[in-house]
Amino acid sequence: MFFVMFVIGLITALVGSIAGLGGGVILVPVLLFLGDHFQSFEWVNPQAIVGISLVVMIFTGMSSAISYMKHQRVDKKIGLIFLYGSIPGGIFGSWLNQFFKADVFSLFFGIIMILVSLLFFIPRRQKGNSLFKTGIEREKMVDGKTFTYRMPFLIGLVLSFAVGMLSGLLGIGGGSLMVPAMILLLNIPPHIATATSMFIIFFTSISSSATHIALGHVEWAYTLWFIPGAYLGGTLGAAANRRLNGQAVEWFLRVLLIVIGIRLIWQGIW
Repeated sequence: MFFVMFVIGLITALVGSIAGLGGGVILVPVLLFLGDHFQSFEWVNPQAIVGISLVVMIFTGMSSAISYMKHQRVDKKIGLIFLYGSIPGGIFGSWLNQFFKADVFSLFFGIIMILVSLLFFIPRRQKGNSLFKTGIEREKMVDGKTFTYRMPFLIGLVLSFAVGMLSGLLGIGGGSLMVPAMILLLNIPPHIATATSMFIIFFTSISSSATHIALGHVEWAYTLWFIPGAYLGGTLGAAANRRLNGQAVEWFLRVLLIVIGIRLIWQGIW
């Protein structure tokens, strides 16, 4: 069972780091499935799953963020602004998590994943045609190309609080909502959005997991076996992301979120 946990940590972090989601969107449904079908995972419940997911994402976020920062893909200023809202939001969401039951948890999570994936099919704004005309203007160079985008401070705070709350509530790291928001609303290039998301996930996972630890939701005897695979997977995922173009990253996100959403809605209903 411990080898299985290492492999799960590796794969979920690898996939999550490529997409900037943190791995929680994979780890959470995998643990829900194992808890329903295998006796060795009978300890699984929504609170334990979220607690494990957030602790593991500290190490996924750390390894990914370090790799992305070495290649100058993280927008630290935007990332820090998002942290102002996502950290308190994550603590609040972690507290709310204790009131959820398994079926409602799965159904709610699945619906959110489907809705987010559908946002990627909305026609994109042309380069330079930002949704917001005022706010903090940023300029970032990736692979020899210069990109500019804007983010109003208040919009960033509200958005990050909502994402942080869902992160603490669902154990998904917030990236599954943060990355689409950065790409679709702020016109941030996918490579910068995914890298900045992993930077944010590292810090929000620390605060959110601390709340779950205080509430006694973290099963340390199992959590520790996920961490080595997650750290390795985060590094490998960041390296894989750099080899993909922006459009490939977006399609990866679309397919991943739809598959996960359908699986969880089915599980929540049946």
